[in-house]
Amino acid sequence: MIDLSTWVLSVPGQTAATDISTARLNNGYSSQYFRQNSDGSVTFWAPVTGSHSADAIYPRSELRESQADGTFSNWPYAQADNYLSAVLRVEKVPSKNKIVIGQIHSKDQPGSQNDPLLKLQYHYYNGIGRIEALLRKRPGDKTVQNILIAENIQLGERFGYDLRLTPSGNLGIRVTSSDGDGGSHYQPISGYWGKQLLYFKAGAYVQDNYGPSTEGGKVTFYWLNAAHQ
Repeated sequence: MIDLSTWVLSVPGQTAATDISTARLNNGYSSQYFRQNSDGSVTFWAPVTGSHSADAIYPRSELRESQADGTFSNWPYAQADNYLSAVLRVEKVPSKNKIVIGQIHSKDQPGSQNDPLLKLQYHYYNGIGRIEALLRKRPGDKTVQNILIAENIQLGERFGYDLRLTPSGNLGIRVTSSDGDGGSHYQPISGYWGKQLLYFKAGAYVQDNYGPSTEGGKVTFYWLNAAHQ
């Protein structure tokens, strides 16, 4: 069972991305883009033809960390040990074969450029699923480092990921799959990120915006938890 009491959902709307409030989400919200299943899991669907937010070019069906009252949650990493853990499976990818399934994002504020520190990406490459970390060295950087975390994560295979950002600025990424494949990566982040307010995101953020409405990304999460300790 996934606790949705501290999340806001973003889905494609008529002309732009639409936020589904925490209250509405926890009142049984369901649509073509987001489904709460009988086993407690949730399924995200993002078609390549879907609308997107003003500062993005790709559509998404994605949760964004919030407070229980629905206000957005933003945090400086130095104040706690920050964790995001998930168990999921990617069921469908668009023709460009890339879906972002988790993020550490920065709040839109001066100096941040509204950039993610980290995108965790599923990349179906030559018939093999890879988990890649797209890491930005500093806020505002246009280029990102692409770090291979794990391979042989097939479509439909259940796997888990754990993200940890410590108060001292050490980033940890770990992936484990049901077939025993996985990997990890650890490194300190730039102190420039200490000036930013951050938040977690998770779901299906397709890195594609071309094709028919039947094309897109479908991801089911069986477990999702954000914690700050």
